[in-house]
Formats: sequence, structure tokens, C-alpha cells
Amino acid sequence: MRKNLYVDFHVIQTVPPSCVNRDDTGSPKTAMYGGAMRARVSSQAWKRAMRRMFKDLFSSDQIGYRTKKISELISGKICDNNPGITIENAKKMVDVILELAGVKAGSDKKSTLFFVSSRQIESLTGLAVEYDREEVAKKEKEKLFKPRLENALKENPSVDILMFGRMAASNPTLNYDAAAQVAHSISTHAISNEYDYFTAVDDCSPEDNAGAGHLGTVEFNSSTLYRYATVNIGELISNLNPEELKMAVKGFAEAFVRSMPTGKQNTFANRTLPDMVYVAIRDDQPINLAGAFERPVSSGLRGYVEESKKAFIKYATTVYEDYAMCPKKAWVVGMDLGSFAEKVNLIELLEKIEQEIGLYSTEGK
Repeated sequence: MRKNLYVDFHVIQTVPPSCVNRDDTGSPKTAMYGGAMRARVSSQAWKRAMRRMFKDLFSSDQIGYRTKKISELISGKICDNNPGITIENAKKMVDVILELAGVKAGSDKKSTLFFVSSRQIESLTGLAVEYDREEVAKKEKEKLFKPRLENALKENPSVDILMFGRMAASNPTLNYDAAAQVAHSISTHAISNEYDYFTAVDDCSPEDNAGAGHLGTVEFNSSTLYRYATVNIGELISNLNPEELKMAVKGFAEAFVRSMPTGKQNTFANRTLPDMVYVAIRDDQPINLAGAFERPVSSGLRGYVEESKKAFIKYATTVYEDYAMCPKKAWVVGMDLGSFAEKVNLIELLEKIEQEIGLYSTEGK
């Protein structure tokens, strides 16, 4: 029997003036923590950025789509594979099987977002044509195809479905529990939002016209963020073979470290990389170390990064001494922690994670 295994990712990352993640009023998202206002980037925003990077890290058949347009995806493939079928008839065929499977993602206005893998789309494409051509009574046909359709939507989940989960309110049997959890990123220190007043000049206005063509303001802040995520390897291992498992966790690690939400990116060019990455392999439970920053970090003369690193290590040491076991393995990028964690670069970190997951996947066999 395999033990539990969790991979905890802790990142300290400085973001210059930016508006990475906005609320409904266009202001950068914030949160109160430790009695101080903090910059915040929602977990949804960073998971979206990670999924976009997955397209560069995984093959097309290993990732999925979260969309209302499943009907269009499947009907398009039906027409590609069967030139004699019109797109209108294909959509009707798809709507029938999606309704039978309990998925509200047909071509009508009542469709909802649904997470589906590329391989599941391929399976549904074949089943839609087969269902349409099956010449038996409707009730008998539905009884025959319903379990097959549900199995097609359960089998061959993509990496992003396994990592981030899938909820199907209309048919809970299609749900997938997320193997990964991603925390809202918060600044290690107190922040105050600022405003950029800008003007845009009309290139074709007369030279004697001193007025601007457009006026506006953009709200922004700058911060040193603490980011945390964890992956439950036990949730993945039943759906992936050892090679796929290693690739999935390695890809998640790279995407979490290197991705950046795209809010106002053209305005601020705020693409940065972490100042520190600490990865812990644990066989007891995941541990979020945000408590290191419950007391806001003060900048002093050296900015927030160095003080944030010190606060993080001090808090982690206390947690390991008083409450939890030290990690089974730990690595750090961006600073030297001595015996606390092995110092590596990013490429070495990804290789170490891959090796550790490979050893775990062969245990108990």
C-alpha cells in the first residue's frame, strides 16, 4: 500500500507596478490579512495562466477545454470525418447525446461551462454518429448508450481536469476531484493602491490643438507576493501511468513557477520570475506557510524580498519544530538554506521532482 504523498510549492515573487488581477470595478484585487491591506491575485487567475502554459508543456491530446461550445467542437469533428453530414445535422446529433449524458453544453442558450478532454471529444464524436445510425427503439437506444456516453466522459481525463477538477451539477457522476489546490496569492506586506493618470494624443489633430484625444486613470500596485500550491499525488496515480504521472507533476511545477496572469500586461509589462521557490515533498499533509506573513513584512533599507525570505524560513522552522514533521525532501531555488533544503536551479528542481514522483509511482508494485 502506497503512503500519501504531497508536493508543496512555495513561491516568493516580486511584481512591479501592475494590475495583474482586477475586481468588478477595475481595481487590483486586495484582501485584509493580519489587520493590513494586501495585494491579492486570485487562485482562479493563476490557474487560468497555468492552463494557458499547459498548451506549451503538454501535447494537444493531454489537455482539455473548459467551454460552453462542446457541441461545436464535436459537430465540427463529425463533419470532418463524415463529409456527407451537414453541420446543422451534426449539431442536432451532438445535442441529443449530450442531453442523454446529462451535460448542459449543447448548442442552445442554456449551455454551461464544462471541462472536457480532447480524447473525450474524440470518443463522443464516434458515439454521436453511432447513436444516430443505430436502428432500434428510442428508449432501448437510450438505455444502451447512456452508460457508454457517461463512461466516455469519465475515461481519458486530461491533465488539467485531473489537476483542477471538474464539477458537473447536471450529472455529478461526471465530477472529478481536483488533485491540486492553489491558494490566493497575497503580498507579504501592506499595500496601498495608486493611480496612473494618462492621456492619449490624437495623431491627426491640428498642431494648435493642445487638448488630448482621451483621458483616463488606471489603478495599480506593486508587491512581493507569497504564492502557494499543493498537489496530491495519490489523487493522480489511479488515472495516470508512471510516465504520465511524472510528466503531469513536472508540467504543473513548471507552469506554477513560470506563468503569470495577463491582466493589464500590455500596459505594465509585469512579467517577472520568482525570487525564491521552495518545494517540499511531504507524506503527512500539505502545509500552507502563509502564517509567515500574518505580521506584515517591513521593507527597511533592503526592500521586501530579503525580509520576506527571512520571515518565511523562520516561520517554516517553527512549524516543523512544533507541529509537523520535516519534509521527506526539500529543494530551494534562489537562495542557500543550508541543511534546510538542497539548493538547485529551476531545471534541476524539475528533474528532482520528476525523479521523486517516479520512485513513488513504483512503490508497492
